[in-house]
Amino acid sequence: MNMNMADPMFQTLSLAVPMIAIFYFLLWRPQQQRTKQLREMINNLHRGDTVVTAAGFVGKIVKATPPEDPEVLVEIADNVQVRVVKATLSEVRARSDEKRADEKKSDEKKA
Repeated sequence: MNMNMADPMFQTLSLAVPMIAIFYFLLWRPQQQRTKQLREMINNLHRGDTVVTAAGFVGKIVKATPPEDPEVLVEIADNVQVRVVKATLSEVRARSDEKRADEKKSDEKKA
């Protein structure tokens, strides 16, 4: 085999393989981990947890359901409860996270 023919192929592969590895470790793998973490958090919802839907609604879980149930009951305002499909939840905040956020807001108001 002629070495002149192999050089361009080797150069192309020597650039493509590291680029694919960089994309995998910097983009694809972290996204898969975030998706897996969100899925676990959604499966472990508890009453009182604060959730954010894909539409931007923020509410508290009123009635936690088993992981196989596709819906959960969320209170988005006083005496306003809606059924939300778990697949539309984009963020789950634990009760302690909400308390910390409220404390930060009160500290900012004092300053």
